[in-house]
Amino acid sequence: MMKSTTKITLAVFLIVLHWASYSSAQSEEDREKEPGFWELIFNDFFDDHEQVVHNNFKNHYRVIDLEKQWKFQIGTNNRWAEPRHDDQSWVNIKVPGDWENDGFHGYDGFAWYRIHFDGRILRQNEAHYLVLGFIDDVDETFLNGTLVGKTGDFPPRFRTGYDSNREYFIGNELINFDGDNVIAVKVYDEYKNGGIVKGEPGIYVSGGSEQLLQNLYGPWKFTKSNRRVFSEPDLDDDNWDIVLVPSYWDNQGYRSLDGTAWYRKTFELSFTPEESENYYLTLGRIDDFDITYLNGQKIGETDDGRDFGQSGSYQTLRVYSIPNGLLNEKGKNTIAVKVIDMGLEGGIYSGPIGIVSEEEVTRMIRNRK
Repeated sequence: MMKSTTKITLAVFLIVLHWASYSSAQSEEDREKEPGFWELIFNDFFDDHEQVVHNNFKNHYRVIDLEKQWKFQIGTNNRWAEPRHDDQSWVNIKVPGDWENDGFHGYDGFAWYRIHFDGRILRQNEAHYLVLGFIDDVDETFLNGTLVGKTGDFPPRFRTGYDSNREYFIGNELINFDGDNVIAVKVYDEYKNGGIVKGEPGIYVSGGSEQLLQNLYGPWKFTKSNRRVFSEPDLDDDNWDIVLVPSYWDNQGYRSLDGTAWYRKTFELSFTPEESENYYLTLGRIDDFDITYLNGQKIGETDDGRDFGQSGSYQTLRVYSIPNGLLNEKGKNTIAVKVIDMGLEGGIYSGPIGIVSEEEVTRMIRNRK
C-alpha cells in the first residue's frame, strides 16, 4: 500500500513539474489560447463533451445563409449597434474569414461587422438562433439594437472566446417579421488572427420547436443561490437575474459558476388543455443534473449519480410528463428548475424548450437524437 501511494505521489509531482516547465516556457499570449491543464488530463472527456455540443447543433437547420459579404469598420463606437446607422460607406468583408486575409493584416483591436436580413423569410411559430461560428477573440452581438449574446471579455479584463461556436437564441419579440433586420457584431482581437473566422453563419431554426404548443424559449429568472423555497409558485423572484434559455450560463456572466443554481419561468397558457390529452414539459438538455417543479409539484429529475468525467446526464433529453390537472388553464403557471453543475459549462443549454402534446412528443424526441 505504501509503495502504491508513493508511486501515485511521484506521478502527480512529475506531471505538475512538467506542466510548470511547459507553462513557464510560453508567453502569456500563447498560454491564453492553449488548452488548460485539466483539458490535457481529461482530453477524452472534453472531446466527448464537444461532440455532444456538435450533435445538438445538428438539430438546427439554417433558413437564412449569412456566409457572404458583411459591412466592416474598425473602431469602438457603440452607436454602430443601432439599426438605423448608415453603414453604406463601410468596406465589404467576407464572412467567415480572418480579417488579416481580407486587407487588414497585422491589425489587432476592435472592429464592427453589420449585415441586414429579411424577416419575412422566418415563421413566428418557430424558435430561431443566430449562429456566427467562431470569433477570434471576443464579441458582443446585437439584433436590431438589442444585445442577444456575448462570449469572452473585452479589455481591460480580457478573456478570449476564440474556441466557442457562437450560437445565440433570438426571441421572436426582437425580430421584424415584416421586413428589414440588422445584425451588428462588435469584435475584439488580442493578437494573431481576428474576426468571424470560421463556421457556418446564418439564422437557424431549432428542430422540434414548431411542434411545441407552448414555446418557453427566451428569458428566464436565474439565481446562483440555493433554497428549497425556490420551487414554490408564489415566490417573489423579481430581484433575480435574467438569462436566456437555452444557453450555457457560462456565456451569460457566470463563467466560474460550478454547483447549484435555479431557473424560474412564469407564463400563461397559449393553448387550451383537453382533459383527454396528456402533455409533456421538455427542457432539452441540462448540464449536469436537475430537479424540475411545475406549480410547486415535482414532475421530474435526472441524475445518474456518477462523478465528473463519468456522468452522462448532460446528454439526456429532459421530457417530463405533466400530471393531469396540474396546468392552470386560466392564470399563471410557474416552472422552477434546480440545476447542479459539476464542472465545465452549466445550465439549460439545448432545446426544445416548452410544452408538447402526447401526439407530438415521440416525433420530437426522435428528431433530437
